[in-house]
Amino acid sequence: MDELTRRGVRAAVAVAGSLGLRASDPVVLRDVSNLLVHLRPAPVVARVATSTALARVDVAEHFRRAVDVTAYLAGRGVPVVGPPDEVPAGPFTHDGMVVSFAEWVAHDPTWVPTDFAPRLADLHAELRSYPGPLPDRGPLADIDAARAGWTRPADQLDSFTAVRDALVERWPADEVQPLHGDAHPGNLLMTANGPVWNDFEDTWRGPVTWDLACLALTGRLDGMAAASGYPVPRGGLAFPLRLRRLHAAGWLTVLERRFPEYRDAADEQLEAALVPPVDRPH
Repeated sequence: MDELTRRGVRAAVAVAGSLGLRASDPVVLRDVSNLLVHLRPAPVVARVATSTALARVDVAEHFRRAVDVTAYLAGRGVPVVGPPDEVPAGPFTHDGMVVSFAEWVAHDPTWVPTDFAPRLADLHAELRSYPGPLPDRGPLADIDAARAGWTRPADQLDSFTAVRDALVERWPADEVQPLHGDAHPGNLLMTANGPVWNDFEDTWRGPVTWDLACLALTGRLDGMAAASGYPVPRGGLAFPLRLRRLHAAGWLTVLERRFPEYRDAADEQLEAALVPPVDRPH
């Protein structure tokens, strides 16, 4: 546990306490992109921006969008990890750290969905009418944030930027709608009441093929086979797959600043991502 994690736990407990929730036995569930803390004995999980705050200057807006989209979906009866009953969802800021809250749900971490694509299609149908403001090129902001904090050799940054610029030039004029933004099986949790969607921090307004690319490139199951269960819009997945690979590579360069063990994964992802795009027909 590094100092950023310790600060995050203190911030989560302090904000909860200021709202009247005493967390006498906080337990860290995970700390990679964000810190997740079960505020035991309460059935509440705090999400604290840790690694994400190293890259996203607007991380509080990401948290706010996640809270708003989750509340909207919950209001429509969509199965999501909802806001807690004990405290407002937030987000809040304490000691420079952004904190939000959600209900704690028991789930089976070994579960692998066999019907992810139709569930994703149902989620897209519900998201389509979301009225709130969303960014229109969400992954590009993260890619640029990775460039701004680059710590690797300059020639890699040049190659990363060249692929980024080439993708921007080829940005497709596809139909767009609100998306999950990080639609992989780890964000669909199996609970006693069935699967529930989680983690809308990366939501944005874009083509549904972005969410399909997130699914296709997951290592949690055969992503390409799973994505084939969703009718792919005209234009296919070539562009969003390239964009997702570059986005993932950028995030790994952020994570390796805190966690050196991510360096090999960053090397591998950069090798896959730093291939000049081929012109796609319009």
